Formats: sequence, C-alpha cells, structure tokens
Amino acid sequence: MPGCRTITMAGLVAAWCMGVTFSAQADSCPDWPAERLALETQALAEHIEVWDRAYHDGGESLIADELYDQALARLASWQACQGDTTPHRPLTRVTRSDGTRMHPAVQTGLNKVDDEGVRRFTSRRDDLWIQPKVDGVAVTLRYRNGELVEAVSRGDGERGQDWTTRVQQLPGVPDSLPDAVSAVLQGELYWQLDNHVQARQPDSGARGAVAGAMAQREPSQETLSRIGLFVWDWPDGPTQMTERLAQLTALGFDTADYTHPISGREAAAEWRERWFNGPLPFATDGVVLKQAERPGLRRWSSSPPEWAVAWKYPAQQVLAQVRGVEFRVGRTGRVTPLLWLYPVTLEGRRISRVSLGSLERWEAWDVRPGDQVAVTLAGLTIPQVASVVWHTRERAALSAPPPERYHLLSCFTLTSECSAQLLARLTYLGEQLGMRGVGEGTWQALMDAGVVTELLGWLALTPEQLQQAHGIGATTADSLAAQFDAARQAPYAAWLSALGMPPGGDARLGDWYTLASYSRADWQAVPSVGPVRGEALVAFFHHPDVARMARQLQQAGVDGF
Repeated sequence: MPGCRTITMAGLVAAWCMGVTFSAQADSCPDWPAERLALETQALAEHIEVWDRAYHDGGESLIADELYDQALARLASWQACQGDTTPHRPLTRVTRSDGTRMHPAVQTGLNKVDDEGVRRFTSRRDDLWIQPKVDGVAVTLRYRNGELVEAVSRGDGERGQDWTTRVQQLPGVPDSLPDAVSAVLQGELYWQLDNHVQARQPDSGARGAVAGAMAQREPSQETLSRIGLFVWDWPDGPTQMTERLAQLTALGFDTADYTHPISGREAAAEWRERWFNGPLPFATDGVVLKQAERPGLRRWSSSPPEWAVAWKYPAQQVLAQVRGVEFRVGRTGRVTPLLWLYPVTLEGRRISRVSLGSLERWEAWDVRPGDQVAVTLAGLTIPQVASVVWHTRERAALSAPPPERYHLLSCFTLTSECSAQLLARLTYLGEQLGMRGVGEGTWQALMDAGVVTELLGWLALTPEQLQQAHGIGATTADSLAAQFDAARQAPYAAWLSALGMPPGGDARLGDWYTLASYSRADWQAVPSVGPVRGEALVAFFHHPDVARMARQLQQAGVDGF
C-alpha cells in the first residue's frame, strides 16, 4: 500500500494517500477512448430511459428534477462529442394518450441566464415584467367560445400529447370561462402546496407528483383536486400586458397576482428573493423575465425567444463526476474515504472533494472513478454526497485499507502502511503543543525527506537536518527549530493530549508514572470513565511505543514525565 505523497497531474496538485485511482477528465468531452465514451453514453441513455419509464408509467420520480435536468444535459453533451446532435426526447415530458397534437401556439423554451445575463437583458429593454417559474408540467389550453376543447402537453414545443380528457377532469382547470371567448392559453399544471417555501423545501417532488397524476390510468379524485393551474401567457391575447392581465383576471385566472412590472435587475432580484424565501401555493425553480412587447404569433418557434429569459434559483444539489477515491487514515486509525471530484459550483462554492464519512458507506455505495454523485451542502457550508446517481460501466479496481489494521495505538513509526496515520498524528501533535506555522505540509516534507520517521522524531533535530527537507531553507529551519524547542515547555496536559491519550485521562490525577500505574479498577473510579474507556486508558499507558516515548520526554526534561 503506497504512502502519502504529493503529485502533479495536468496542473492539478493533490494529496494522494493510500490507493487513489483517478478517472478521465469530465469536461464537455471526457478524455476517454471513443469506445468507452460510446459505452458510457449508452449507459447514461439507458438510465434516463429507466427514469422516464418510471415517471411515465408509474408516476414515480426516481431522481430529483434538477438532477434529471443535469443528467439530460450531460447526455446531450456526450452525444455531441460523438457527432450526435439529436436531442433526447424525455418521456417524462409526455404521458399516455391516444396520440399527439400540434400546439395551436408553439411553446417556446427559454434561455437560462445568470446574474450578469439578467443585467444585460434588463438594460436593453423597457416594459419588463417578472413571474415565478412554477415547477410543474407545461400545458397548452384552447378554448372555443368559452369552452375547453383541447389540452396539449409541452412535448417538444411543437407537438405534445393529447391531454384533453384528463385535463377536463381537473377541478383546478375551468371547463368553461365566464365569457364566450376563444383563446389559446399556456400555463403550468402544478401540485398545490400549503405555504410552500422553496428555500426550505427545495426537493418537494411537485413536478413528479403532477406528471404521475397525469400518467395514471385512474387517479383518485383527491389526487386530481391537488393539481392547480397557473396561466403564464396568452399568445393570441391583447398586445398590452396590463390589458392581458386584466382580462385574465376577469376570466378567473390568478396570473396578475404573480406578474409584476420591474425596472431593472435590482427589482428582478428582489422578487426572486421574495418568492424563493416566501410562502407560495406551488413549487418554483426560478423566475421568468419577459418584455410586454413580443412578435406576432406566427413568428413564434420552439427555439428560445429573445423577449423572455429564465433566471433559475441556485441549484440545491449538483451532479458531479468522481475523479478519484482516496482512503485517508486519521490519527485514531479511522479510515475515511474521500472523493476527488471534477470541480463543480454549488451556491457560489467551488467543490472539488468531499468526504464519504465512513468506510461502510463507501462499501455500500461502491463509488469508483467515473461515477456520478449528487452533492449537497449540509448547513449551507459542508459539502456532502447525498447519493450515487449512476455508476460508470467501466469499473476501476480499488482496494481499501483493512480497517482492523489501524486503531488508536497503531502507526507511531513511519512504514509504507503508516505514512497517512503518522502524518495525522504529527499534525495533531503540532496543534496541541501550540506550534505556529507547522502544519500538515511541513510534516509531510520532513517525512518525505526521511528526517522525521516517528511521532517524536523531531525533538532533537538541528536546523542543518531540517534543511534536508524540500522547501525548507535556513530561515525556515531556524524558525522550526525554535518552535520545536518551545514545544518542550508545553504543559503536561497538552503533551498527554498530543500523544493521543484516550478520553477520560486527566493530568490532574498525577504525573506520567502515576497514571501508568493505574489499573482498570482505578480508572473506572474516575468520574465519566467506564469499562470501555478504562480498558483503552490501560492499553495506552502500557503500550510499548507509548512507554518508549514517555522515556524520551523524560530525558528531554518535559514536565510531568
């Protein structure tokens, strides 16, 4: 098992400890042979088809909506790398019916923009409006003389599934309008929620609930009653936005309640923040900015228009490809798998590595280089893996260190198998003894040079010996020697902690040799020390390596020894 060393790969410097295997680069075109790219692309397409079928046939959402969207984008990217520009037609966007129909008005997709894109969009246009981007299932409704005669799913924007019969069963969609108007309305079928706050419940599964209900052969009346309608446009309606909104209100739709004029980027940001953190009756995934003036209906296409854009909320979880798996051995012998990721950005943070927490979790999930994982932020700060989204077809060979090899009393001396734990011990020791500017990098350099080969191997080093390590010159060596000399004066309690004494030991109970004479019964008489801690303390004070280090400290004149 290799030791821990610093490596450089394609400009990336990373700590490689104990069995790290790296996969190919996860750019838009992965650095894979053509055969593997074709294999992985086909595998991803099959995964998406499974998700589509579950969503389509059973109304079951096997993957969060935002992860599905990211996986779909990755599939399109990989297909393009092979010269295939035919987009995947997700079954989740349609459901069972007797056939498809042409949209009476093309459902336009929207370009997604970031903060700067919003600034550009708003700075070049007047008479701008904003709406929440309701997270549901898009539909086109056609009314003739006030009666609902057709409902078509989003489909590919030009054709969609015939949903007329099912939509006519929805209490939230009027079969008849108060006025005998003929109109084409575009909107979102959404799952009605009670005071839903998107910031608190980002993965409500609302879109999947609607799609599932629309797919079921015989959904219950209770299920149908949970589906609401938000009309976000009237393609053949009045030209002026204010007039459109007024007439939609008169027809019984609440579009005007969620459509507001904005003066620029700042106003858009205020509404976006309000809808993200405030209660709404539906789930949202961003906002839509649109100008009131738009081209005539005949000029509409399914391509994204110039007169409207989507400003989505920051992703709550992101799809990341595993670059490598590292098994780190900590000071106490705990083996922790660490995933190196191709960098992703989540809520403004760049994330390139994340801990799996335990060897048991790695074994259960079987994460290998090339796998795709869902990354979230715990407490808005700590990256964590929420799930493995799919495994790569080509599985890299990995060998985790045996957990029984490492424990609280292992690796006080450098060997090929002990470099990681000894490094962790030295780093912790430096912290406990108050060594300033002596971190993991310094200890690693001293270990690599063979200058420090055991936990107390630094006690008698001279500045000349320290300079043998890479990157340590005369000035740094003198500073390190001063830090090491000062550490000898650290309090006895700090030294007990630095050596790794288990919890329950207390410097106030006596000097080293007093504590070393304690029996299990003596330790169990100490408050908060039970049988397990008592056993650990006896084992610590009687361990040959620990006893040897105590003698070293006595000879060095350290207080308490």
